[in-house]
Amino acid sequence: MEPQNMLMEFNMLYKEMDEFYHKAALKLGLSDSAFFILYALYEQGDGCLQRDICNAFFFSKQTVNSSIKKLEQEGYLALEAGKGRDKHIHIREKGRRLLDEKIRPVVEIEELAFARMTERESRRLLQLTRKYLNNLQAQLKEL
Repeated sequence: MEPQNMLMEFNMLYKEMDEFYHKAALKLGLSDSAFFILYALYEQGDGCLQRDICNAFFFSKQTVNSSIKKLEQEGYLALEAGKGRDKHIHIREKGRRLLDEKIRPVVEIEELAFARMTERESRRLLQLTRKYLNNLQAQLKEL
């Protein structure tokens, strides 16, 4: 296969993965941003900062803030002021149920998909993806 065709296939796979999470969010009745906010809270735990979610998922502050405000209004989360402009996100009981019902099953699907690869395959996937990303970032600096 020619390099250009491999790049096209890689890009299509990347977009398919993105589409997987979009479909999962829709199936769960969540917006994409709400899904990833909740996913981040599932991973990072109660009391994490808004900026931690921005950094983990590369979302803009505005996207994270508006999604968190909506989830707060719906009774899933509570915000607490931290140092300076930091805001800690606390998961209310209603939010914990939402995480267990909607986010945990997706995390389990991901874990199962990874577990179906050998440890060597998993490490290689991570290594090559990291190398590809580093190459992209280096080339972007030269633009």
